[in-house]
Amino acid sequence: MNVAGILSVKGTDIVTAKPGQTLREIAAVLARHKIGAIVVTDEQQAVCGIFSERDLVRAIAEDGDRAMEEPLQTYMTRDVVTCAKEDTVAELMTRMTDGRFRHLPVLENDRLIGIISIGDVVKRRIAETELEVEAMKGYIASG
Repeated sequence: MNVAGILSVKGTDIVTAKPGQTLREIAAVLARHKIGAIVVTDEQQAVCGIFSERDLVRAIAEDGDRAMEEPLQTYMTRDVVTCAKEDTVAELMTRMTDGRFRHLPVLENDRLIGIISIGDVVKRRIAETELEVEAMKGYIASG
């Protein structure tokens, strides 16, 4: 299974933010949408960063309450690792594990088309494993 398959089940709804929004605004967006990360886009809708709950915790730890009034661009991760529709679940697992992050924006022709979380990847991997087990049971029973 690949990213396209995950998106076909999950959908392609994406919550984005602008670099000038404050951390207070972004915290409210994360809470309202019950998400752990938000993709930051510029005026041309190109990905220019990503901001996660971990980034929020780090900002508050470093700068206290005043961080909440600072713009997102101050704390967002600028070097965004992304994936493509063709990437496999195994590739995503490796990329996320090696990078120690839980969200990957999905790009097609440099355009944001979705976001994949570690939960999406684990759910897909479990489904794949269950299919493999059932196929093996069928093979053993027929043999």
